[in-house]
Amino acid sequence: MWLELQIFGFRALWSPYILGLLVLAGLVYYVITGPKRHLFGDVGKPSIKQQFLFYGGLALLYLIKGSPIDLMSHIMLGAHMIQMALLYFLVPIMLIRGLPVWMWRRFIKLPIINPLFRFFTLPLIALALFNGLFPIYHIPVIFDFSKASPTAHFIITLGLFIFAVFMWWPVVTPVKEMDVLQPLLKIGYLILSLFLVSIACALIIFADEPIYEAFSSNGAWLQSLSICVPIDVLDGISGSLSGPEMFSPMSTIDDQQLGGIVMMTMQQIIYTSVISWVFFGWFTRKNMKVDPMPKDLPYHYGKS
Repeated sequence: MWLELQIFGFRALWSPYILGLLVLAGLVYYVITGPKRHLFGDVGKPSIKQQFLFYGGLALLYLIKGSPIDLMSHIMLGAHMIQMALLYFLVPIMLIRGLPVWMWRRFIKLPIINPLFRFFTLPLIALALFNGLFPIYHIPVIFDFSKASPTAHFIITLGLFIFAVFMWWPVVTPVKEMDVLQPLLKIGYLILSLFLVSIACALIIFADEPIYEAFSSNGAWLQSLSICVPIDVLDGISGSLSGPEMFSPMSTIDDQQLGGIVMMTMQQIIYTSVISWVFFGWFTRKNMKVDPMPKDLPYHYGKS
């Protein structure tokens, strides 16, 4: 399959523009949190863990949006679902926890940002918006529209990512004054979110025919490829392309069912991991509390 993908060229496979943008973001993070952090007052340097999460988040973002995985996401629904699971359920957590708290506080206090951020990160609002919009995105007519227009695809992808950040914020926020949910409520919040997203996965898994034209209609598929393949390259090779089956060992319906299973499995792994992190963090803090010494203890004389 790898040799067959070479037909699309280097720009489609490795997206140097996205790489350049993410490298720039990493350099800005390094400068602001390192040599130039004194410009922001007496602020601390991010911990090794924070740096690992932030740079790891950027690397993962490039892997799913700038590497051949992005190209494959326009050929196979299974690759698309891997991309979605990592983009909306893992990358936001890594970036939220990777930025120092002082940076988040300064960002949230900006005049325009403050009221919007506080509203959209209210637990019920955040939960309802992302878990409502994510299944709507996978309605066939909306999904195919997104795949047919680079502009629509960018807006929808970016919008869902922002709402994913809002959705994860009440659970993993590093800002103590915004950490308003009790641990058991966080667990309930995550279980409900898991259930809502699983409904969309189940509808895809149990569909008995292909539901997305972007993966089953040759014309819609070529239009989808134009999102990540340069037009001049696509025009030159379109005559030799017969459809997604050229690059996939599976039928369209098998790929569709696999995509739903992959999304549900990866989502459950990530959510279970975060639930475990919340639970054991709460359990550890609870056990570390020392019970106060009773005031009225009977006095026992020791043996002489």
